[in-house]
Amino acid sequence: MDFATFDLEQLLPFIAVGFAAQLVDGALGMAFGVISNTLLVGVLGVAPALASQRVHLVECFTTATSGISHLLHGNVDKRLFLQLLVPGVIGGVFGAYVLSSLDASVVKPFVLLYLSGIGIYLLVRGIFYPPKIRDARLIWPLGLFGGFLDAAGGGGWGPVVTSNLLIQGADPRKVVGTVNTVEFFLTITVSAAFIFHLGIADVAGATLGLLIGGLLAAPLGAWAAKHFPAKQMLILVGVVLTLTSAYGVWNAWG
Repeated sequence: MDFATFDLEQLLPFIAVGFAAQLVDGALGMAFGVISNTLLVGVLGVAPALASQRVHLVECFTTATSGISHLLHGNVDKRLFLQLLVPGVIGGVFGAYVLSSLDASVVKPFVLLYLSGIGIYLLVRGIFYPPKIRDARLIWPLGLFGGFLDAAGGGGWGPVVTSNLLIQGADPRKVVGTVNTVEFFLTITVSAAFIFHLGIADVAGATLGLLIGGLLAAPLGAWAAKHFPAKQMLILVGVVLTLTSAYGVWNAWG
């Protein structure tokens, strides 16, 4: 598709998806990659590796905007940021290599089942057990696995890292802000790895729509993360994680 031939009417649905996905991602620390990849692969029929590459290119811009917004709102924990950064980048590079070279679709449904269970647990915990904030201890393995799954599975950094840090009792606002900020560096690295293996994908059509919508929503998501009470955030994360993961399982095995 050429930039001169863009049809705004055709672009609007993708702008809406990008806006909604980034609003949820910025506020809850997950779902942009999951929602966007579901649309590109399930609806438009884009190859999984190419879809993941395009979404990560878009996320280079949306995560930069989101990360800056979270920093300005004081949502970032510097210590947690450094503990997630290096293993996340390493896992992302390896995941990009795996998806570009092998078929990772067999493993993904099982991971999504696990995430569905985590989502239900967080939902129940948010409803019945007001969160008691404490420091997370299991961090670098989450960064490594989350980075790998994000690249190899076309989304997963937020669901894996955010949900598991919340289960450990970390402050929801700091978790969401920090995970979103680290994701900028992860997407830059994963995009470079995909470009190395697959070449440069044209930023057109659906990709441009996702980019426009995501950039518009990023500041709003950071504001929402700062102002949502912890209990409501746990419930919303549980609902979003359960629904998106269950849909992914149904889509893979249905």
